Amino acid sequence: MFRYFPTNYVWNLSVNLAIEMGAKIGEIEEMCAPLQEAAKQPDAAGTQAFRATWVRMADKLCELAAEDEQRGRLISAGDKYVRAATYYLTAERLQAHGAEGRLALYQRFLEVFNRGVRLAGDNCERVEIPYGDAHISGLLVRAEGVAGRAPMLVQVNGLDSTKEMKYAVGLPRWLAKRGVASLIIDQPGTGEALRLHGLTAVYDSERWASKVVDWLETRDDVDPQRIGLEGVSLGGYYCPRAVAFEPRFACGVAWGANHDWRDVQKKRLQKEGSFPVPHYWEHVRWVWGAKDMDAFMAIAEQVHLDGVVERIKVPFLVTHGAKDSQIPLHWAQRTYEQLVNSPKRELKIFTEREGGVQHASFDNSANAGAYIADWVAETLGARTAV
Repeated sequence: MFRYFPTNYVWNLSVNLAIEMGAKIGEIEEMCAPLQEAAKQPDAAGTQAFRATWVRMADKLCELAAEDEQRGRLISAGDKYVRAATYYLTAERLQAHGAEGRLALYQRFLEVFNRGVRLAGDNCERVEIPYGDAHISGLLVRAEGVAGRAPMLVQVNGLDSTKEMKYAVGLPRWLAKRGVASLIIDQPGTGEALRLHGLTAVYDSERWASKVVDWLETRDDVDPQRIGLEGVSLGGYYCPRAVAFEPRFACGVAWGANHDWRDVQKKRLQKEGSFPVPHYWEHVRWVWGAKDMDAFMAIAEQVHLDGVVERIKVPFLVTHGAKDSQIPLHWAQRTYEQLVNSPKRELKIFTEREGGVQHASFDNSANAGAYIADWVAETLGARTAV
């Protein structure tokens, strides 16, 4: 793990995630060098300082991108806009719920990201999936070198990630090269669903996952018999739960197990384990739509996989970092042990040798992501060699 700030895990997590999304080290140095003292301050003061330097860099990149556009250099402009979007999102993610300007910053991020992928000509299409009175937004990445219907891996967020983060880290690109399409979504409780539509998280993730499968089954470029599901971090709960109760999924992957999130919350109340974001308790109440801590803890009591994963009857891969400081390794082992009815279950623990030892491999996603992409390709009948 790259520790730019010696005493601030949450900020280091954010910097590492930004690197995995394509941040440049020179720009990181320019943004973070003025923040050493702010990193030691309480959340409210510190996150405002963090926001200022990261937004300033994003604004500068947008200015440079606009200059590229004027010269007809649209690919270069697109690349800069996408990187600027990473910096806007990194700043937005650290703000408190309801912080002044947070929603505007998020909307600016979406605008810049969408402009960037369009100008760069990326294999990335925004889609909207009907869900109640609103919709679930997604990013569709098409399989490469596939004629007709392709296998598909649906990918879902954790507690505080977004579809754009997961896209930028690279799993959809690695899958596309292997002949597997991707649909990365902002499920209820995350991204656009939470910020723009007020769709809060639900423990029974099959409720929204089934709607996604319904939509995929209407497409003539997706093989309905080869739709898998992957979830990162808290998605390590959402994904197994959905696969257990939605039999149309052909396989599942937990990128970072999260077998008993209720226990994790109890431990965090006792100051055990690392928090993923500042203003943590305010953030989780927002995500789950809980009016107070009692209501939140009542919801959290339902967020576990005991008696759930035994229902899974398709191949399932559980991965975990050996040094995960947020979710203890024994929860990955618990999920694997309870996958007794899966015809192909695997537990992969990422060690120092291959990297990706931290939570959801945020310290080095390349090798971990390649392992997952290969497993998915093999399981869904795609390719692992050109």
